[in-house]
Amino acid sequence: MEMEGLRPIRVSKEDSEDGQPLSPIARMFHQPRSNVYIIIIMGFKTPINPLAFKASLRHSLLKHPRFSSLQVVENDGEMRWVRTEVNLDNHVKVPVLDPNMEFPDKFVEDYASNLSKTTISMSMPLWDVHLLNVKTSEAESTGIIRIHHSLGDGISLMSLLLSCTRKASDPEALPTIPSVRRRNPSNYGGLTYWQILLKLWCWVLLCWNTTVDSLISLGTFFFLEDTKTPLKGTLPLGPTPRRFVHRTISLDDVKLVKNAMGTTINDVIVAITQAGLSSYLNRKYGDDEKDNQGGERNNNNLPNNIRFRAALFVNLRPSAGIQDFDDMTRTNSKARWGNHIGYVLFPLKIALRDDPLDYVRDAKVAGDRKKATLEANFTYLMAKLARFFPKYFTNKISCLPSRTTIWFSNVPGPAEEISYFGFPVNFIAVSVYGQPNALMIHVLSYANKMKIILSADEDIIPDPHRLCDDFQNSLELMKNAAITSKKANPQLYKQRSNM
Repeated sequence: MEMEGLRPIRVSKEDSEDGQPLSPIARMFHQPRSNVYIIIIMGFKTPINPLAFKASLRHSLLKHPRFSSLQVVENDGEMRWVRTEVNLDNHVKVPVLDPNMEFPDKFVEDYASNLSKTTISMSMPLWDVHLLNVKTSEAESTGIIRIHHSLGDGISLMSLLLSCTRKASDPEALPTIPSVRRRNPSNYGGLTYWQILLKLWCWVLLCWNTTVDSLISLGTFFFLEDTKTPLKGTLPLGPTPRRFVHRTISLDDVKLVKNAMGTTINDVIVAITQAGLSSYLNRKYGDDEKDNQGGERNNNNLPNNIRFRAALFVNLRPSAGIQDFDDMTRTNSKARWGNHIGYVLFPLKIALRDDPLDYVRDAKVAGDRKKATLEANFTYLMAKLARFFPKYFTNKISCLPSRTTIWFSNVPGPAEEISYFGFPVNFIAVSVYGQPNALMIHVLSYANKMKIILSADEDIIPDPHRLCDDFQNSLELMKNAAITSKKANPQLYKQRSNM
């Protein structure tokens, strides 16, 4: 696979004055140490017809201006969108494959990994599609869509993807869009005196938490780095080849733990992440101790007081959750297309717990704390201000998350099974490459399943499948503990289920 250099086309201001400038966040995704691409891997239940797939792209994806525009650089360095004619043959790759190959799963995994060693030429719109007609353990065929992150964030791209799908049970119906309600703390109508005082206290807490978190973000910007662990690379990190692996877990199991603990699905996902990472690191430190001392491992090999944070990305649109695609492309819509994301520095507790449900309790406390802050808005503002100091701050801000150990993103997917351009979908796995850290964790729901997807730097994490095992085992332990808790306290479980 031939590598393409990232060589921007330079044009005069007169040639591009009608184009819109790239947003600050979009420009950040072009920085040398944060040149980020999104990878969408879709497993289909049937073989793909490339001609039908390309015809559908022409009447869907190409209708969106970002997918038929170049990103050009003016003489003064400003990047703008400029419409162009799209030759689909340059964007849709259909390699000729042996349908009877010996290890099809590894081939598809290697194919996606090899894509992370390349970039897309800026002489064309920054996206492409790879159709692999080979049967794997999870699908009859696989489609890999690669999109530069400057075209949009996860919410934008998931909304666009869903607009191209239909319910598998009803070929004429659009899939159900997951929705999230935002609380409105400014509504004081009909509140009692004590409720108003509680609201005011929440606002004071919000201001305090935002101030503290913003100062920590600034500290991280300049010097505050996570503890060196087997999951963290050495700064400065640049784009490295990635290994994309994914594991399916049961959404019903996640909901069982959620109901047993009276928390949210996000809390359970964070708990699974903390537990899985703790198990993985404990094994790694145990291997080091055994190699150094020549003896058996201890049960707990983790160092004390590990600073381990995730750069957790947050949708900043007024309307939360996946949006209707028509709403996102409508002028002056609150559900705006593009990169409207910030991130919070989310602390993860790396420790071994006797009770697996303690991970859920820890995640809830940390999650509730991060819900009462505007840290994500602050980091987004920092990226916007970087346009005034492009030679220093833009590069520094794009590397700020690399001082954390992992990146983390949780995006809701379709609530029922779907077909994409008429091809029934068995799974969806979303990830990224080009980010300045060793591990990115994505979690995506689809029907009654969830996918945990890892983007791992193999030089630092040579065994990402083992880490997937740890996540899956952690959920199993939590589920068993929740079932035991349900049997011991059936009335409490019933009350939590009705919350």
